[in-house]
Amino acid sequence: MAAGKGGSPAVEIEVDGRLVRVSNPDRVYFPATGATKLDLVEYYLSVGDGIVRALYERPCMLHRFPEGLAGEKVHQKRIPRGAPPWLETVRLHFPRYDRYADELCVTELAAVAWAVQMSTVEFHPWNSRRADTEKPDEWRIDLDPMPECDFGRVRRVAAVVHEVLDEIGATGWPKTSGGRGLHVYVRITPEHDFGDVRLAALAFAREVERRAPEEVTTTWWRKDRDPAALFVDYNQNARDHTMAAAYSVRGVPDARVSAPLRWDEVDDARPEDFTIGTMPARFAELGDLHKGIDDATFDIAPLLEWAERDAREGAAVPPEP
Repeated sequence: MAAGKGGSPAVEIEVDGRLVRVSNPDRVYFPATGATKLDLVEYYLSVGDGIVRALYERPCMLHRFPEGLAGEKVHQKRIPRGAPPWLETVRLHFPRYDRYADELCVTELAAVAWAVQMSTVEFHPWNSRRADTEKPDEWRIDLDPMPECDFGRVRRVAAVVHEVLDEIGATGWPKTSGGRGLHVYVRITPEHDFGDVRLAALAFAREVERRAPEEVTTTWWRKDRDPAALFVDYNQNARDHTMAAAYSVRGVPDARVSAPLRWDEVDDARPEDFTIGTMPARFAELGDLHKGIDDATFDIAPLLEWAERDAREGAAVPPEP
């Protein structure tokens, strides 16, 4: 073992035939629990099938904490020079700046371990894959609570979301956000651009708001929203907007995880129950609850018809975020 710079000796971990060197394995990343960098690596290995499925072939932004949570957070798109030759990437163009970035594109678990070695805590993938990064294959429903909205309201709105999804024949895959909210993912046919998917997501959000007007808002400006409402954030479907993946750890003191749920668990779920300490046993018992997600594809055409109806009735489309 070699010593990490100013820290504990590095260790080498074999991941599916590849050696990944972990420097400073004893560095504490989560002061509230004492969880270390090596604990983080071991967590991701314990949910390997799940995290790889969530990230597979997707451009991925890395949220890095080089000094642990006590230090600065770094949002990293570009893979640094010196990355192992087996690491896979996808090149993206960012028109606003006319720049390119080669982002991590996970195809195997060793890439996840390498990213954690590079101090990554959170994985934020795109909702499209590298075969055609401009055509999303995932519609994301983000139930984002305003400051005075409790999780009971999140649960109730999730039930409305489930009801509407069932009515239109879409299969939703819920998970905790790892924060105070809930996410529901739906696989879609990759035939539409980001603008259309965002428009479809807005139409769906407005339908949820119609059914629960006392609890839900789709108001564009944050300052205009009821502080106790739940915002159904359709903007998470815009280009280059990313969310924490299923099984991603979040950069919060108790090392919470964005945890897949069964629908029958939502009413009793508490975000704080899902951490790097509790998830390995849950995964060992239940496996990946999102395992079938790629087999349940939905065509967003009905939602685009809803969007056309809303436009005819005078509903404006908010500007791109």
